[in-house]
Amino acid sequence: MVTLTHIVSVPSEVRNAFLFFSVLEFAVGILLNAFIFLVNFRDLVRRQPLSHCDLVLLSLSLTRLVLHGLLFLKAIQLTHFQRMKDPLSFSYQTIIVLWMIVHQAGLWLTMCLSLLYCSKIVRFSHAFLLHAASWISRKIPQMLLGAMVLSCVCTLLCLWDFFSGSHLSAVTRLLMNNSTELNLNIAKLSFFHSFLFCSLASIPSFLLFLVSSGMLVFSLGRHMRMMRAKTRGSGDPSLEAHTRALRSLVSFFCLYVLSLCAALFSIPLLMLWHSKVGVMVCIGIMAACPSGHAVILISGNAKLRRAVDTILLWAKSSFKVRVDHKAYPRTPDLC
Repeated sequence: MVTLTHIVSVPSEVRNAFLFFSVLEFAVGILLNAFIFLVNFRDLVRRQPLSHCDLVLLSLSLTRLVLHGLLFLKAIQLTHFQRMKDPLSFSYQTIIVLWMIVHQAGLWLTMCLSLLYCSKIVRFSHAFLLHAASWISRKIPQMLLGAMVLSCVCTLLCLWDFFSGSHLSAVTRLLMNNSTELNLNIAKLSFFHSFLFCSLASIPSFLLFLVSSGMLVFSLGRHMRMMRAKTRGSGDPSLEAHTRALRSLVSFFCLYVLSLCAALFSIPLLMLWHSKVGVMVCIGIMAACPSGHAVILISGNAKLRRAVDTILLWAKSSFKVRVDHKAYPRTPDLC
């Protein structure tokens, strides 16, 4: 049976530093993902055709904006409202479950992105795989719609499991109000069950992501062997497409696993060891991962890179005009 450990208060310096970095991560994450969203949404408003990749990035950036908002709420909840004597407040549980749901929706969208990369870049020799790749490259909008429907279904299942588990644990605590420690253990088991249920719902999308990414790795290896045999130059566009796609997918895989491990590790830190500092570190890792992947997506997308260059040129010219205006002030006209 789990017993309550000694509660250690967090120093105000640590709490203030965590809030500072939380605001910084929130601002960077919102800025990066809002940039991706607005660049693609501007073309949508202007009725310019969006590529399938742009549609996926538009949807993915929207989920990341919600994800950063939930993580910021989680940081505020932890520092200002969360008591270690009552680590399973309903509001904190709700934020964690909603984060898992949005994180799962982002995984479905990234799976669509990996399938798109695979269908566009990998050169299949088998007739069935060639037909499947052609079908996927044409049906990305329908796949996005299907991913959203599946995400909604998983969301309803996770919310039903969470709220039904919370109701049952509340009824159990009322019936067994003479054992505080047993009530706390029941609440912990109910929440941990909901957390695992939300995590297991992302297994199908994660497996599809791994399969498509593995095909890209295999195709890159085969292409590099062909290049060595033909002694082709280093400026091969197919090799560059392979590299950009793998950089995006491998970075997402590493950051997704890191973020999920931080989320899983934060649960025992909160419920068993009552370590606010450890939970703060986990939240910082969870907030940094989507921002890191957004940077890689921007660097690997030609349209987003052109938008960044346009903004930098505008900022540079605006700064130059301001400096010239200060260096050479306007003199009054003589006539």
